[in-house]
Amino acid sequence: MVAAEGGFAEDFDGVVTSPCISVCRMTPDRSHCQGCFRTLDELRAWGKVGAAQRRDIWAQLLVRAGIAHPAAVSAPD
Repeated sequence: MVAAEGGFAEDFDGVVTSPCISVCRMTPDRSHCQGCFRTLDELRAWGKVGAAQRRDIWAQLLVRAGIAHPAAVSAPD
């Protein structure tokens, strides 16, 4: 959704949307949420940080989720 909205673009000036999918449950080791892959610190910070920090959080949770960052995925020819 963020990729479709342009939220990963450095010049994006809109609101970077939350990765929450309403599956709010921590992993057994409490390292991150099973739904959105954010850590507790990232969840706490989300409402207080700007777009650049939100993009950073997105990048980190994509790594945790094993999903390629949209900027790293090449566009089809």
